[in-house]
Amino acid sequence: MEYDLPWGWAGKIACMKPAACEFARLLAYRSRIISGDLAFWSRYPGPARRFAISGASGFVGSALLTFLRAAGHEVLPLVRRPANPGEISWDPEAGKMDAAALEGLDAVIHLAGESVAAGRWTARRKERIRASRVLGTRLIAATLARLRRPPRAFVSASAVGYYGSRGDEILHEESPPGSDFLAEVCKAWEDEARTAERVGIRVCRVRIPMVLSQAGGALAKMLPPFRMGLGGKLGSGQSWVSWIALDDLLDILTAAALDERLSGPVNAMAPAPCSNAELTATLARVLRRPAVFPVPTAFLKVALGEFADAVLASQRGVPSALQKLDWSFRFPALESALRHTLGSEPRD
Repeated sequence: MEYDLPWGWAGKIACMKPAACEFARLLAYRSRIISGDLAFWSRYPGPARRFAISGASGFVGSALLTFLRAAGHEVLPLVRRPANPGEISWDPEAGKMDAAALEGLDAVIHLAGESVAAGRWTARRKERIRASRVLGTRLIAATLARLRRPPRAFVSASAVGYYGSRGDEILHEESPPGSDFLAEVCKAWEDEARTAERVGIRVCRVRIPMVLSQAGGALAKMLPPFRMGLGGKLGSGQSWVSWIALDDLLDILTAAALDERLSGPVNAMAPAPCSNAELTATLARVLRRPAVFPVPTAFLKVALGEFADAVLASQRGVPSALQKLDWSFRFPALESALRHTLGSEPRD
């Protein structure tokens, strides 16, 4: 790497150390990514596979697509427009899909679904949230069940919202579903995925919690106020938050597609859930900002309506199915996960 600092000799005096620190930070981040990728793929060697992914334009799907292609695998995104070469067209609302393009694949990973956090939950919006998950999953599962050469695995995303708000209860994959709106959606979503099991396809229903990424999800929405020093706990701060680093989620989704030992529900979450107060305090510490502006429960309910219940839900999930495999997480601790995600190294 060659670079030139500004302002001549004055720039060398003023900028040399900050520039060296920045280069070290960037290279250390890339080193962690490459080392983690190589360690993961050493567990799943073999020839290149062929995958199809729905929701490949989302922040999780686009990262997964890059992760798989970087390892030499072929990935075919499902698109809701006329397909270009290397794509598969589908239309969940119309019940249409290019079934022939799915023949002979190794796995299909289904991530598509309307965002639950893009606005207030009106009756119309709730119906879109439900339909986007139920109709899309129904179409893919039914199509796979009719193929002459179906994939060996169907990985369908679900969410930790399956459990509802459960206080301090520890939630394993065998825990029963909740009874609120998101829990009912997740249950219907997972039930549709099980259609593919009837013809012998291995189905994994991956329950995803809060994903730590700057590219999207809850953390991306939290960052602006926290970076301005305006962050704080939500409500009492006592609700449990299950979370996962994006890099770990990519590993889990890929393993669900490749590992014959995984089937049924899989909690895709770090082994150390935290309280909302711990999450916000840790985020503030990593950003080197205060977190002294709590958001009262009453304000959240006025601002968000019914969606506030999902924001404040307490879900203390543990990855029991993965722990049975002696799963190795890249980032099992919250602070290290946030520091990696945000590129913030601790000061000496």
